[in-house]
Amino acid sequence: MKAVVYNEYAPDDNFAKILKVQDIDDPKPKADEVVFKVKSAALNYNDIWGMRGQPVPVPLPHVSGSDAAGDVIAVGEDVKNIKVGDRVVSHSNMSCRVCKACTDGREFDCTQRIIWGFQTGPTWGAFSEITHLPEVNISVIPEGVSYDEAAAASMTLLTSWHMLVGRAKIVPGQTILIMGGGSGVGSFGIQIAKLYNCDVIATASPDKLDKCLELGADYAVDHRKEDWHKEVRAISKELAKKKGEAPGIDVSFDHIGETHWNKQLTLLKYGATLVSCGATTGYDAKTDLRHVFFKGTNILGSTQGTKAELDQGLYWMGQGKIKAAIDSTYSFEQAAEAHTKMLTGKGLFGKILMKPESA
Repeated sequence: MKAVVYNEYAPDDNFAKILKVQDIDDPKPKADEVVFKVKSAALNYNDIWGMRGQPVPVPLPHVSGSDAAGDVIAVGEDVKNIKVGDRVVSHSNMSCRVCKACTDGREFDCTQRIIWGFQTGPTWGAFSEITHLPEVNISVIPEGVSYDEAAAASMTLLTSWHMLVGRAKIVPGQTILIMGGGSGVGSFGIQIAKLYNCDVIATASPDKLDKCLELGADYAVDHRKEDWHKEVRAISKELAKKKGEAPGIDVSFDHIGETHWNKQLTLLKYGATLVSCGATTGYDAKTDLRHVFFKGTNILGSTQGTKAELDQGLYWMGQGKIKAAIDSTYSFEQAAEAHTKMLTGKGLFGKILMKPESA
């Protein structure tokens, strides 16, 4: 079968130099594994980290990709709930399943946890014509959800659901700030918050504001403005008057990090929550601790989520309540172009997909 393979790192982000479509061996299922033909795969930022060899070196030769959707073509003898012909999508959080955290339903806290397609290998990821995963890392795609939508949702829907529902435990009527609403996680964050009947303020660059509103955000603010937080504060005051409560944000959903961190803290109500899953602008954020201890602020970290949470999000996709925002689709031969677009972020809204020619 064919796969997008690299045999060396590209610390200078020259992806075209290292990414090659090559023939590799077809996988054969272990007893607990499912083998499926990939119809669609989605890009994530960890694919870029892998090619850079930082922050952790990945196995070489490497096949990236943590999100894949397709048709099951073989199952191992111990597989119980998945059968040949099923439409499936990957759950990329691979944990030991037997430690205290895993058996407590917190596989995202497993110290042995690795991300499929990022830390696995050699040559084991989504950007291949055929791939394989343990049954516990496979979800069935609901009726009405396409391969493209499922692949686009796999990691980012899971991450957003875990941030808002699993960690921040949002409730109807709250005012939710979705930072970077034009990203994969942000686009799902908007829709999840609206599913819970929250008031949603999304931030994005100017060219993405209308699309955030189309996804369901009640307000959209240009976070490239120096005083973006003042506009958010004014909106929160309007909402507070209607609700008869104190102004401010109940939950801030962050993956931007350094450049916008402290201003988010200033916007929070007393006892409010900031939940973070990343730091695309940098991790060395300045924190005014007065906004933490004096206001009783909850600061929560969030990474991945459980397979049950992915299934919950997919259920609502099947009900038409959540949709995947898909920016563009590339072939495996265009892998370098696709990753460069994700890196620059220019004009990007939603997820970038890649497909093998055989899809």
